[in-house]
Amino acid sequence: MHLAYPATLAVLLFCVGLYGVLARRNAILVLMAVELMLNAVNLNLVTFDVWLRDTLHAGQALTLFTIAIAAAEIGIGLAIVLLVYRNRGSSDVDRLRDLKERDDAQAGAQAGAEAGVRGAGSRDGKSLAPATDNDADGGSDQARQGSSDAGRRPA
Repeated sequence: MHLAYPATLAVLLFCVGLYGVLARRNAILVLMAVELMLNAVNLNLVTFDVWLRDTLHAGQALTLFTIAIAAAEIGIGLAIVLLVYRNRGSSDVDRLRDLKERDDAQAGAQAGAEAGVRGAGSRDGKSLAPATDNDADGGSDQARQGSSDAGRRPA
């Protein structure tokens, strides 16, 4: 068997996979391109194992190991892509940069802005803001005033 044919095919497969990793933005397509690259490596391992006529068949053993690793990689990768798609609504690789944690200053500023927006509203005439130190009993003084007025009738 000539070494050039399978080696050339492996190089072409690897180049197509590399192009897919660099050019595609969909995470599932990137995972498929990585699988193409791994299969090109497997083809090279088997080719050189046969060409060298190795009695231990180390190339075939490494190929089986690589297939097992690739199966685990695709399973975990697809699970992560599925969770990202459920949370973000897109599996675009460029949008994965949004997953990194914000620094404390940005997170604190945004949390403060959200609390200000939520605390500004009211429901049934009562403030939605949490009780302050001045109103430590949670507004029970309003309930006492309301109960003393309950017995009076308007004249």
